[in-house]
Amino acid sequence: MTLHTLVDFVLHLDRHLGAMVHDYGPWAYGILFLIIFCETGLVITPFLPGDSLLFAAGSLAAIGSLSLPVLVAVLFAAAVIGDNTNYFIGRQIGSRAFTHDYRWLSRRHLERTHQFFERYGPRAVILARFVPIVRTFTPFVTGVGKMKYSRFLGYDLAGGLAWVGLFSCAGYWFGNLPKVRENFSLVILGIIVVSVLPIVIELARSYRSARSTGGSEENG
Repeated sequence: MTLHTLVDFVLHLDRHLGAMVHDYGPWAYGILFLIIFCETGLVITPFLPGDSLLFAAGSLAAIGSLSLPVLVAVLFAAAVIGDNTNYFIGRQIGSRAFTHDYRWLSRRHLERTHQFFERYGPRAVILARFVPIVRTFTPFVTGVGKMKYSRFLGYDLAGGLAWVGLFSCAGYWFGNLPKVRENFSLVILGIIVVSVLPIVIELARSYRSARSTGGSEENG
């Protein structure tokens, strides 16, 4: 998939998903399951749509193309199964994730997620659900750190339900309002920007902190 194709798919999810549901019927749930599973469960696909996909799918449920209860159940299962897959991959690889070079593993994203986890502790499993890219790498880092599985699962279930429920229901309630339908691409873009904002803020804080530390060392 080229970058242009991916951008077009994300910004026009309403059209693409509508066509997919029309063409594949009930199998559309399986396709949505696969996208969310890969976005949360495979560290090589953090670029797949998450928040915006849930919102767009919820808007289709509002017009009867999909069933909201079935949609939430399927995507919740995909999110949890994906995270658990990622967690056990991380446990299997262990500390080698930080000491070996893996072509399929972004060291920059891994380090950023590790810092996010260090900052928020176990709560990061829930909070990361709402942060693209970090959402994909957090269960992996949690597995590398060998967090007790029962503890991870509890946070993961809560975070998965909150994430899927919030964005799917937001799409169901607001996705078909006239102003939203007329500016759906802008709404999706806004969701992406708001989702990425925590990363931007965190990077800005880290940059200021690094500059401040560097300046103090120079003055010292």
